[in-house]
Formats: sequence, C-alpha cells, structure tokens
Amino acid sequence: MNNFFILISIFSIFLIRDSSASVVSTGDFNKDFSVTWSPSHVNTSLDGTNRSLILDKDSGSGFASNDMFLFGQFDMQIKLIPGNSAGTVVAFYLASDDQSNRDELDFEFLGNVPGKPYIVQTNVYANGFDNREQRIQLWFDPTKDFHTYSILWNIHQIVFMVDWVPIRTYRNHADKGVAFPLLKPMGLQMSVWDGESWATNGGKDKIDWAQGPFIVSFRNHKMDACIWKRNPRFCRGQSPTNWWNNERSSSLTWPQRRLFRWVRKHHLIYDYCQDYHRFNNTLPKECLLTKY
Repeated sequence: MNNFFILISIFSIFLIRDSSASVVSTGDFNKDFSVTWSPSHVNTSLDGTNRSLILDKDSGSGFASNDMFLFGQFDMQIKLIPGNSAGTVVAFYLASDDQSNRDELDFEFLGNVPGKPYIVQTNVYANGFDNREQRIQLWFDPTKDFHTYSILWNIHQIVFMVDWVPIRTYRNHADKGVAFPLLKPMGLQMSVWDGESWATNGGKDKIDWAQGPFIVSFRNHKMDACIWKRNPRFCRGQSPTNWWNNERSSSLTWPQRRLFRWVRKHHLIYDYCQDYHRFNNTLPKECLLTKY
C-alpha cells in the first residue's frame, strides 16, 4: 500500500479525537498501575515512564490499572520479546472482575521462532462467551522498536488498532441478539506468560529457556476513558469529554475502512467467522452482520 496514503489515513484518525477529551492517565506506571504478579519480575524506570516484564523458568509477571473504566480508548507502546520467543505470550487487554460472565477485549502477541513473523491474536469476550479469535501477521518486526497498540471501546463498536491501523472491529449488534460489552467496567492489564502448550505452531514449538529471560517493554501509555464510579449513564453519554461515544467514532472512517480491508487481504491468517468446521456450518450471528 502507498506509504503516503497510510500517513494521510492515520492523520485523519487523529482528527477524530476531541481536544477536550479527558485523559485520565498520568503517564507514570507507578501511579496508574499496580503490580499484580511477581514484583521481582517487573522493572520500572526511575521516572515511572517505562516498564518491563520478565518471563523466566520461575515465573511470568503482570500489572493492572488502578481504575476500572466503562468505554474509552487505551493506547500502549510495546516492544516485544526479541530473538527466539516461541511459546511466549504477551497480553495487553481489558477485563471485567466478573470471571464467570466476564467481558474481555484481548491483544495477545504470540512468540515465534527466528525468521517467522510475530502473530497477533485478538479475542472478544461478552457475558462470558468468547470463541471469537482472529489472527494477523504483523507487517513489521515488533521487536526492533516500540509500536502503538490501541483498543477503542464505545457504545457503537470495538476497534483494535496497530499504529492507528484498524486490524479488527466488533460492532454493537445487541439489538440483533449479539452479545456486546455494555454494562461491566473493565480494567487495563498487561502480562507475559508461558503459553508453549498452544501459542506457537499449535504448541509444537516450545519455549527454549536457555534463551531467557524473556523481556517485553512498555512506555507512553494513555488511558482516555470514563473512570467507573458506578455512573453508567454518564459513561454512556455523548459529550465533548466522552468523545469516543460521539457520532464521529460510531464507525470506521473511509480511510480507516481502506486500511482495514488492506489488513484483512494481506495479513489476516485466521478468522473465526471463516471457520465453518469449528461451528458446524452455523457461524455466530455477528459474522453475518456489518463490520463497520
């Protein structure tokens, strides 16, 4: 795809965000997040602007936002595990507290053997049901530098983005009987863990622990969202502060749609909506409905 068009398309995405939007994160990992798993495997810079997670034979690690949210946009710059990362999984996701009927929006970065591209798996849980995996191969090496991964979640749609390029949408078709996360607040979480039983080549490529420790780095996080204060009506409202719920964010723009189609044509390697065998020739209802 023409690089000039990509730049123009990405610039148009920035114009959607209102200048009066309420950014609720401070940019300091120590203030915005708490370590939830293995503090000895979490390193944070003195100024709080950079954080890394470590996976080794002893443990993975993770951290989570101090606040819960109901709608917004969540951005994180991540540099993934270099070298032989087969069997490792890095997760960047939103999740509710209700485990039995949870809502969850997942980015999972599946490590690979040298020379093979990183795979990004996304998934959507709504009211406890998932089975909505999609996978893409990234069009760049995500271990060489930081790249921005984003989740836009509003009353209209969910959009997963990589460097502002929309790689996946999940629309609110609740009026047609499709579950959509509208009621439960979610927190933002990051982790790295051992997924060698399934993550790479169907579990055939295992973690080579001699290559460890495995380190993933994070910086420049931004949570532009409605903090949950038992205020669902306020969070669902349309206003300059809640820019994500306004009409301009109700669907992909025309430049975004072109980028979305480009990703699906050239980089999509698995879509549950194309897996007729898995669903006995009866695809989930949302697969037959509009994507934007």
